[in-house]
Amino acid sequence: MENEQSFSDICGGRLALQRRYYSPSCREFCLSSPRLSLRSLTVVTSTVWLAAYGLFTVCENSVVLSAAIFITLLGLLGYLHFVKIDQETLLIIDSLGIQMTSSYASGKESTTFIEMDKVKDVIINEAIYMKVIYYLCILLKDPVEPHEISQVVPVFQSAKPRLDCLIEVYRSCQEILAHQKAPSTSPQAHQKAPSTSPSIQKASIVSRGK
Repeated sequence: MENEQSFSDICGGRLALQRRYYSPSCREFCLSSPRLSLRSLTVVTSTVWLAAYGLFTVCENSVVLSAAIFITLLGLLGYLHFVKIDQETLLIIDSLGIQMTSSYASGKESTTFIEMDKVKDVIINEAIYMKVIYYLCILLKDPVEPHEISQVVPVFQSAKPRLDCLIEVYRSCQEILAHQKAPSTSPQAHQKAPSTSPSIQKASIVSRGK
């Protein structure tokens, strides 16, 4: 089953969340951001080239124009290949683990996989950076002390969706985690519904703007 819903990021930009339910123990969430605007690209390119032409008229050196073209193309390729992320995907399978994939505008993909036995919990964290923001994160178990947390892995860091979008993903993740943790010898444990109230933690990150 697949459905799509529109949300907003923390700056008010449009995001599209696609939810794919393959089975009760396997779900995928794809969060898509707006693609690179041709108008924005044209404005930036024109500004750089006009500035280069202004320098050329002053110093009358053709190297300035060649350098401007080279820097613009190199900067654009670097932005598309290393910065601009069009889609972030979260795939969770209770018997295997959690896979996070970032798809860049150039077509490059970056994938991170976390084994399920290393996952302690999935929570919504709260941080203060001029304003209160929320982000979904995965808590990893400490290999020495299983009850302690060794690492916090943030999810959807490029898209930065608002709380209402994070709650949708959080609830599905909790359902799968509850299904995975339930003992196989107790049928009633599988039927117990997980809590739908999101666990929101406060992070000690404070930044004040002047």
